[in-house]
Amino acid sequence: MTAIRRTSLADQAAELLLARIQSGEWPIGTKLPGETTLAPMFDVGRSTMREAIRQLAGRGILVTRQGSGVFVESLDEARTEWDRVLQRVHITAVLEARLAIEGEAAALAATRRTPTDLDTIRSSLDLRNTARSDAVDLVNADMAFHRFIVVASHNDILLGLFDSMAPRLRDAMIDMLRIAGSFGDDADHDTHADVVEAIAARDSQRAHALTRAHLLELSASMNPST
Repeated sequence: MTAIRRTSLADQAAELLLARIQSGEWPIGTKLPGETTLAPMFDVGRSTMREAIRQLAGRGILVTRQGSGVFVESLDEARTEWDRVLQRVHITAVLEARLAIEGEAAALAATRRTPTDLDTIRSSLDLRNTARSDAVDLVNADMAFHRFIVVASHNDILLGLFDSMAPRLRDAMIDMLRIAGSFGDDADHDTHADVVEAIAARDSQRAHALTRAHLLELSASMNPST
């Protein structure tokens, strides 16, 4: 438990919560625990924790979804110039950037992944497979899965780029899945499983190729002109 001292408890709680979010405890897209759980973690009351969450929501770090809870939206202060660029571009441009980032990350993960990395990736794949009945759940699980692969690349620049695009991509994918009315099928799951096995086998070329093929297919499905 992290004790908070001095005054402005809400300000201090907000900064400590932000630090833990940025450390990776709650990745982008993750739902935060409720106030009754968070408040004892920071040794503050529920009203103070509620104000801390409100502050981070105002700064673009958190977002409250009615009836669902509070989710991590960003790791940094909202609306930098880079954020504004990402808001303007078409989702296919973001997917094109993912091709470069995640293709390389998958290849590096196949070379650099640790046993712990591999266990985490496999666990996230299992969670993704159980989240196919709801668009929000599937996209959150999918983004977590792909992020763990980028983490396994052990390249902080690639991870930072992925995290900067994640909110924009997440919202677009949820909208796409809801319109399509399809939240993942066996073929889609098998594609992701193949990527995991390529990483497990330390086959960097196959991991890169499979990731690239998957993202090209996704880009085509999200672009009505294709």
